[in-house]
Amino acid sequence: MPDIIQLLPDHVANQIAAGEVVQRPASVVKELLENAIDAGATNIKLLLKDAGKTLIQVIDDGKGMSVTDARMSFERHATSKIQKAEDLFNLCTKGFRGEALASIAAIAHVELKTKQAQEELGTCLKIEGSNIISQDFISTGKGTSISVKNLFYNIPARRNFLKSDTVETRHVIDEFQRVALAHPNIAFLLHHNDNEVYHLKSCNLRKRIVSIFGIKMNEKLVPIDEQTDILNIEGFVAKPEFAKRKRGEQFFFVNNRFIKSSYLNHAVVNAFDGLLEQGAHPSYFLYLTVPANTIDINIHPTKTEIKFDNEKALYAMLRATVKHSLGQYNVAPVLDFNRDANLDTPYHFNATASAAKAPKIIVDPNFNPFKEEKNTASQSNYKPQKQTESWESLYTSLAVDTFEKQEVLFDNQQEIDTKKTFQIQRKYVLSSIKSGVVLIHQSLAHQRILYEDFLESITVKEANSQQLLFPVKISFSSKEIEMIYTIKTELENAGFYFDEFTKDSVTIKGIPVSVTESKITIILEELLSDIDLEVPDASFSHFDVMAKSFAKTLSIKTGTQLSEKEQEALVNDLFSCKEPSISPFGKATFKTLTLNEIDNLFTS
Repeated sequence: MPDIIQLLPDHVANQIAAGEVVQRPASVVKELLENAIDAGATNIKLLLKDAGKTLIQVIDDGKGMSVTDARMSFERHATSKIQKAEDLFNLCTKGFRGEALASIAAIAHVELKTKQAQEELGTCLKIEGSNIISQDFISTGKGTSISVKNLFYNIPARRNFLKSDTVETRHVIDEFQRVALAHPNIAFLLHHNDNEVYHLKSCNLRKRIVSIFGIKMNEKLVPIDEQTDILNIEGFVAKPEFAKRKRGEQFFFVNNRFIKSSYLNHAVVNAFDGLLEQGAHPSYFLYLTVPANTIDINIHPTKTEIKFDNEKALYAMLRATVKHSLGQYNVAPVLDFNRDANLDTPYHFNATASAAKAPKIIVDPNFNPFKEEKNTASQSNYKPQKQTESWESLYTSLAVDTFEKQEVLFDNQQEIDTKKTFQIQRKYVLSSIKSGVVLIHQSLAHQRILYEDFLESITVKEANSQQLLFPVKISFSSKEIEMIYTIKTELENAGFYFDEFTKDSVTIKGIPVSVTESKITIILEELLSDIDLEVPDASFSHFDVMAKSFAKTLSIKTGTQLSEKEQEALVNDLFSCKEPSISPFGKATFKTLTLNEIDNLFTS
């Protein structure tokens, strides 16, 4: 029988390796930015075209490479970071596997320009699909410029799997933000299609966070700082009142490397115990510094997961540190059950004040215990207090009140039985039908009603808009401004009208008639969060996501008391919908119970 196992050709092996390293343009951005940081750059520029599909260029002022190193950097598993296996457990750099540039060059057109400070000329290297096209000496500045063009040009199937430019741009910005947050001492510049998205100067951590997420972030931050023998923690957490419904601004950095850890996230959430509403998630920017030999960062291809030697200790310290900071900055209440508040010295107490005055003693000289009380009272200035009514009288009013309340309760019960609808626990609406009863979830039902109304307004008929007397200016991050501008047309079709866009704010002069001015910010933040999820690149899909987001934000919530007319209107509007049985998110809006099913509940 002939042998069937054979070595793969180099170009096939390179493409397989590229599939692990390069999943989308954001993957290339991450690798190139990290290489620039490892090169000691203080200024890094990222230039994009068509969300990185056409061009990704990173320019840095780092130490550059020699002619030989420039050529060797594109060989598989060639690196300057490690020499022996033990080095894998004592890493202090970003890239170390030596496969990033080789993988990128296998599926794109790459041009590298680099020069070291002591050299007069630099090197220009051009590669297409792992094949070196040319290598020349050029005149260039100190540092490195690497351009990646036509990503996945030789793997059309992989290119077809890429999402829309809007979605891919968001992934690139996510990677850019993570790198920029990890290194506030480095200046970063991001241009997309010749438009400046970020211009971040070298600064401290707080300013870097604010410059990325907008000026309104400054008031939300509570500083964290704790130094121990095995762990240093610094950074910020957001105040509980600014918690969000979805996980968004949650960043962990270990030794200046962004990581994802559900275990450490649980520690932070635990520290907020009792301070967050149900379903809310805290925002945080936490930087952990641990000895390099106590972590393993080589357990996942993307290097975003880390294994710790002492996870339990880190969990306890992180939880305690966050909890302590929340209490220290008066964000969380601090309770001391051993302290008697009555013994606290008032702040206005003056130690030099005069001594406390002795109580004045009044003696009735005419008092005679042997005289009758009536005579004593008439002959002296002493007036006894009015006698309290007999103890039986204390129960008289209580019994009357209780009886009256019972009568009212029974009267209401009789009224409830005759009503068409009845609200249960401010969550459900019960309505009688010929075959039995129908139980309606008031919030989900209202979502369906609003969803169909919004969708019709956006796609079929012209939406009604109300002009604001005073335009509203709302602060957003650069990423959020980019997203709003992308869906500007759809928002205007929904009834929004915009006056001005800047790098960190948007001015609104008109809103849909169904939206109140106080809810503008909430609606847009929820909408951006929903659109941030990957959706197909179709105009109707944007309309659909928008209608769902509006319906979810503006619908009546559980716990809202509804009048009889509001209950009946909800029922009528629901069954006037095209799809009354399910919410926009696929949940049942009502359940019916037939008379037979009700009878069966009481039969043995």
